[in-house]
Amino acid sequence: MHIVIIGSGMAGITLAEELRKLSPESRLTVLTQETHGFYSRPMLSHGFSRDDVETKIILRSFAELRTSGIDIQADTEALAIDHAAKTVTYRNAGKESITGYDKLVLGPGSDAFIPPPFRAAKGLYRVINSLDDLITLRRQRAALLASGTTPRWAIVGGGLIGCEVASDLAKTGDAVVLFHALPRLMERQLVEQDSATLLSVLQGLGVDVRLDAGADGFERADGQLAIRLAGGQEAGFDGILVACGFKPRTALAEAAGLEVRRGIAVDTHLTTTDPDILALGDAAECADGRIYAYVMPIRQQALWLAKYLAGLTTDPWQPPAFKPRAKVHGFTAAHPYLF
Repeated sequence: MHIVIIGSGMAGITLAEELRKLSPESRLTVLTQETHGFYSRPMLSHGFSRDDVETKIILRSFAELRTSGIDIQADTEALAIDHAAKTVTYRNAGKESITGYDKLVLGPGSDAFIPPPFRAAKGLYRVINSLDDLITLRRQRAALLASGTTPRWAIVGGGLIGCEVASDLAKTGDAVVLFHALPRLMERQLVEQDSATLLSVLQGLGVDVRLDAGADGFERADGQLAIRLAGGQEAGFDGILVACGFKPRTALAEAAGLEVRRGIAVDTHLTTTDPDILALGDAAECADGRIYAYVMPIRQQALWLAKYLAGLTTDPWQPPAFKPRAKVHGFTAAHPYLF
């Protein structure tokens, strides 16, 4: 059986490695746009306070995975799925090729969500959604420090990623202003008491937190960056990071005619509307209507799916009990996280 997996994040690589153990006779191909190897995406938001992050974040090189019998096609973009022919068209090094499959697994991950008002200012802000994003930001920060400048950052979005990055940059000694459109931080994950504790912790780290401060857009002023707010403009930033949530990568599935809601729609067996195409990770919307964009459930999806594809279970996937946790320096929630 030839199983093609699109995506080399935790979902795709955990699945491929487990399948190699459970179904050694299967041929495994992973198509990925990544070039650095299999890395820990959760470490991205703590990528400024560690000098060795570019190496420590890599969990396994693609060379190592290939040695284990997994065909990794790196720097490769999946372009189209043909249901009838059971093929995927992809591009690598400017050349288009086609591979067939018996089972296709979609684990493309997600993009950073950019609110519509910000899109016209592309180039004035950055996101932190990949190792390439982190490397670019670390180089920018290093250049500022080398010039004798203490970097001043604006982070737009007081959700999980925005708070984690704000705390990490503040720990390095950088100046950080965190803008959040709502009256409390991480309102989707925390009860009010824990939001208040988080605010106090971030302020204690030196983060200037602005609540009820929705950004309308970005500008360049006097060689630095500025944020437009309802009450005026705040300037003097060396960098702006947008951290307003995530958007599942669904375009490939949608173009193939698969059902897409917020994410790629799957049933209790992680199967799409095509029985030979499955999906998992933070691009998949499960039968309960949820997208499980956390480490433990994504890993459990991958381990379960390996057993299912290997013919070792027919039971449906059940979401595990899990406790998400914000990686904010010095913060511990007193109550369970919301999900």
